Amino acid sequence: MFRYFLIYKPFGVLSQFTREGDHATLADLGFNFPKDVYPVGRLDADSEGLLLLTNDNLLKTKLLEPRNKHKRTYYVQVDGEITEEACITLSKEVKISVNGKSYLTLPALALRIAEPLLPERSRPIRVRKNIPTSWVSISLHEGKNHQVRKMTAAVDFPTLRLVRWAIGSVSLADYNNNEKQGIVWEMKGEEIQRLYQ
Repeated sequence: MFRYFLIYKPFGVLSQFTREGDHATLADLGFNFPKDVYPVGRLDADSEGLLLLTNDNLLKTKLLEPRNKHKRTYYVQVDGEITEEACITLSKEVKISVNGKSYLTLPALALRIAEPLLPERSRPIRVRKNIPTSWVSISLHEGKNHQVRKMTAAVDFPTLRLVRWAIGSVSLADYNNNEKQGIVWEMKGEEIQRLYQ
């Protein structure tokens, strides 16, 4: 039987069940996941937000296969007041390094947003007295390693906090407990169909 879980992965937790160094893992969230359920994609330890876990290999392939270009949306807190010009550049294409080679990102959607309501982070971001921060929503159809961080750095607005807000049409806005990190939701019925859209 296929099962589907969404979690808000906290900062500092690896997107895996296997122990690696001193980092916490998904096994430390205190939820008894079925043994054949694994994360679809990754969020690095310094990122947080929506993570899907399932034993449905067809869905995993659909979401991870680059040619399917499924959408992911990130809320990003950046150093400085992000400009309209920077958002336009992020939406067109940005030159980043991927595996030591120059790469132009695919078109994205970048919009400045108000600070979202999110859980407090276990380790606060660094705050500089004379430099404000701002938030941008970035929707991508690709997933290169550390892509969002590289993109914002390329337009001179380094990422301070990175939160995956949505996978396709499924977002944290759909779940009213997103003020707590590490909460697990099991998806049922029509919710699951939205993952295939």
